[in-house]
Amino acid sequence: MKDVSTKDTLIETGARIMLEKGYNNTGLQEVLKKSKTPKGSFYHYFDSKEDFALSIIELYKRDSDHVLSFYLDERNIPPLERLRRFFEAAARRFDTEGCWGGCLFGNLGQELADQNPVLRDRVAFVLDGWRNRFADCIAQAAERGDIGRETSAEDLADFILDSWEGAILRMKVTKSVRPLDRFMHVIFGTVLAG
Repeated sequence: MKDVSTKDTLIETGARIMLEKGYNNTGLQEVLKKSKTPKGSFYHYFDSKEDFALSIIELYKRDSDHVLSFYLDERNIPPLERLRRFFEAAARRFDTEGCWGGCLFGNLGQELADQNPVLRDRVAFVLDGWRNRFADCIAQAAERGDIGRETSAEDLADFILDSWEGAILRMKVTKSVRPLDRFMHVIFGTVLAG
C-alpha cells in the first residue's frame, strides 16, 4: 500500500477543493480540516497559499503529462486517432463525474489571469505544453497526408485547445456533455477532416 505523506495529502485535498471552489474560495482551514492536518504542518511544507497552489498545479501537470503520453505517444496508432482517443477519454471521465469540476487549468486561468501573474504564468506554461503535444500529432497527420497543410499545426492546436476549454466551460454550465460531443463532431468531422 502506498504511504501518502502529509504534504501529498494536503495537495490532494486542496486540489479537490480548489477544483470545486477556485483559488480565492479555497480556505486553508477547510483544507486542514478535510485533510485532518494540524496548521503547523501546512506552513512546514508551503510558504504561502500561492506556493500551495503552485504545488497543486504541478500535481495536475504531472497527471496530465502522464495521460497525454499514454494517449499521444503510441506511434503505431494514426496521429489523429490518438488525438481523438485522448479527447474521448476525457469526455467519458467528465460524463462519469457528472460534468463536475472541469479543468483545473482552465478554472484557475479564468479566475486568476488578471489577479496573480505567478499562477497565470504557470497555468499558461502548462497549457502551452498541451498545445505543443497536440501540434505534434497534427504535424504528424499532415506529414502522412491525413490533413492539409493550409493552417499550421500550431495554429490548429491552439484552436483545438481553446475550443476544448470553452466546451468544458459550457459543459459545467449546462451540466451536460453535449458541448464536448459538439467539440468532437466539429473538430474531427470538419477542422481535422482530410
